[in-house]
Amino acid sequence: MVVRAFIGIGSNVGDKKWNIRRALDLMAGCGRIKLLGVAPLYKSEPVGYRDQDWFLNTAAEVETDLPPRELLEALLRIEGEMGRRRTVRWGPRVIDLDILLYGDAAVNDPDLVIPHPRLEERAFVVVPLADLYPDMALPGGSKASDLAAVLSKTQHVERYR
Repeated sequence: MVVRAFIGIGSNVGDKKWNIRRALDLMAGCGRIKLLGVAPLYKSEPVGYRDQDWFLNTAAEVETDLPPRELLEALLRIEGEMGRRRTVRWGPRVIDLDILLYGDAAVNDPDLVIPHPRLEERAFVVVPLADLYPDMALPGGSKASDLAAVLSKTQHVERYR
């Protein structure tokens, strides 16, 4: 079964723009993930651990026949191939790939929660989703464009040029 999913993508180490492009290429090259669309890049301040460079973020819409767990494993392989090391929670990373939404599925495992548990709290996630689908109904019932406008008032997210 082919499912439409949304992947959050971020980088704040090295050539951030290149890191994101490389991650997208690796996703598309895995054979079971088809890129349907990618939002513009946004620059955002770090959340949680503040002593680090700002991030570039985007979101990608994909089609995949991978079940949620296998999609997560594919994304973790890409992160590893690109040199991601998990040392500080919410710390610097060359690439971060998160499953935001996976069709209408809900998963609540210790290492995989879909919809992403903080999706509707973070402008750096919602703003790119609103670029892809302004009228998208998010899991909490908000329209993506409405929530993006609200979150953008208190969280610094600006389009990257």
